[in-house]
Amino acid sequence: MGGRGGWWRGKSTPAKVETYTRWSFHTFPFIEIATFALPTFGYVPAPVNWILFLLVSAHAAVAAVTASLTLDWTRGRRPLPVRLLWALGTATVVIAVVSLVVALHGPRGADNGAAAGTVFVGVLSFGIGTLALAVRGTRRMVYGVLGAAVGAGAVAVPAGVSAPGAAVAAGAVVLAAGFFTFTSAFSVWLLNAVYELDEARETRARLAVAEERLRFGRDLHDVMGRNLAVVALKSELAVQLARRGRPEAVEQMVEVQRIARETQREVREVVRGYREADLRTELAGAQGVLTAAGIDCEVSGPVPGLPAEIQSALGWVVREATTNVLRHGDAARCAVSLRVAEGRVTLTVENDGAPGIGSGAGTDTAEPGRGSGLAGLRERLREVDGVLRAGPAGSDLFRLTAEVPLPPDSVPEQAPAPEPGGSPRPAPHPVSEVTS
Repeated sequence: MGGRGGWWRGKSTPAKVETYTRWSFHTFPFIEIATFALPTFGYVPAPVNWILFLLVSAHAAVAAVTASLTLDWTRGRRPLPVRLLWALGTATVVIAVVSLVVALHGPRGADNGAAAGTVFVGVLSFGIGTLALAVRGTRRMVYGVLGAAVGAGAVAVPAGVSAPGAAVAAGAVVLAAGFFTFTSAFSVWLLNAVYELDEARETRARLAVAEERLRFGRDLHDVMGRNLAVVALKSELAVQLARRGRPEAVEQMVEVQRIARETQREVREVVRGYREADLRTELAGAQGVLTAAGIDCEVSGPVPGLPAEIQSALGWVVREATTNVLRHGDAARCAVSLRVAEGRVTLTVENDGAPGIGSGAGTDTAEPGRGSGLAGLRERLREVDGVLRAGPAGSDLFRLTAEVPLPPDSVPEQAPAPEPGGSPRPAPHPVSEVTS
């Protein structure tokens, strides 16, 4: 989806927050110029008004570049721009003092004092607020604001401002610089918190995959460990008997052959149980997992009486779709529906995440044989003559639909959906890994 809307919806939640934060700081220079530089044309004569305007504009430009590079530093993308921060601090002090002196001792206007105080306080406040982006620690930020206020009062008196006026200027710097410092600190904290939450969600999905791998490994170990130990023991015994020319060696090797075939059968059962998915359990597990992740999940169905192979295929669709909503989407709501009509069972998974990300888009890759992502799901559905469709369904919806024809003698009936307030039993097979 092209255009600005598609560009915005294609971003993840952390990327959206970072874009919003950056553009907020990009608007600060315009606010500084519009609030403190342009009004000077109304009550300060030329050329003082132009001098003040150029000084404030230069300070705003340096602050904008510093804010952009320092935000990169907070995300670990570049070193801290120390020289630029020193340049901004120096420019803040010099421009504030020069503006004060020029406004007070230059050509007299209608209200040079008001212009001097406004520009002086504005430049210091925006400068301190921008420098706060490079400060970690609330105490240091407070010291920075108080130091700027004390410095403002100490500079204002020698420049020709009365003691009460200097005190007012210092108080104004505390309020304005404190506000912009708080804004900078809160913006950085919010941006880091959003990225950490996103990383935690990715970690949770990876842990679910790791847990499933461990379960499968334990099952294989339980099945094969004992049998392989017996095979090794009986093989060694058969070797010893064969060396002595004893006929019992043949019996031992027959027993080894029997155990090997039994082990092969048990391993197939373990793999079959791992590959098959119970539809009702997967639906309940998907609702529980998505709800725990803060995604409003609504499940309608399931339908009892479906053939086992159809339940397994649709269960895998639910499992893979849930995994993708957790790992690749930006969804706040997900709806899973199951219905039977005209001899076909239809499973639909919809979410309001970014188009092309949630529910499996962009994962249309699979290994030969059994895969993951859309290709793997299509292969599983093909075994039961089913079809899979996935794609955007409107401006902010992504829909994945699986349709499977029912055997002529299978006529299941609809059953009520799980209670939204209930505690669904977790799926024995956590959401599986998909290819990003």
